[in-house]
Amino acid sequence: MQKSNSKPNLLPALATIMNLPETFKQIFEPGLLREIDAKAKPVFVKEGTVILDIGQTVRTIPLLVKGTLKISRLDDGGKELLLYYVHANEGCAMTFTCCMEQFPSEIKATAETDVELLAIPVSVMDAWLVKYPSWKSFVMRTVRNRFTELLNAVDQLAFQKLDERLVNYLKEKSKATGSTLINLSHEEIAAEMASSREVISRLLKKLENDKKLLLYRNQIKLLKDL
Repeated sequence: MQKSNSKPNLLPALATIMNLPETFKQIFEPGLLREIDAKAKPVFVKEGTVILDIGQTVRTIPLLVKGTLKISRLDDGGKELLLYYVHANEGCAMTFTCCMEQFPSEIKATAETDVELLAIPVSVMDAWLVKYPSWKSFVMRTVRNRFTELLNAVDQLAFQKLDERLVNYLKEKSKATGSTLINLSHEEIAAEMASSREVISRLLKKLENDKKLLLYRNQIKLLKDL
């Protein structure tokens, strides 16, 4: 998968993105849907685009309509650590907290696939939390779910062996992209898992020998038994 550090290519989204009441009617009340339709900007972002980087000011809240965002952190040496994914009909917990506290972004958000989203201005955040119970529930549920995911990630780091973490990583990557074909090199996987390419390559080869997956050049095909 080709990565890009360029600024987002913000193009008009597809027509289906504007069918707001149909897309979100199970999540938000009619009054909020009307405000989202009036104030949110539809955006299309290509795969690999960094839409928010560490240190940038959070000016809009992304509400995903289609695709997946990868949320990650960077250490002092520039190594990237995967935190969680944001899927369709979800928001990003870290952008919620940054905009409420008016802090610069502490995460990097990258389009894992082509993404359609609604960019909601942060200026409406406080008013919507008071005015719309469904928005308050959505924000709190998002923060709670991401906190649970981060706890699970800590548990994996502390208690799981690297081979178990690798299997979980591959399953989550497959779920995020909606495909059993993962377009990543061993070095890219090692970077996201804070490991070395040699160790990841050895573990992947063992999984291939166990008929859990197939290895190709910069591609991994997951099998049903994984």
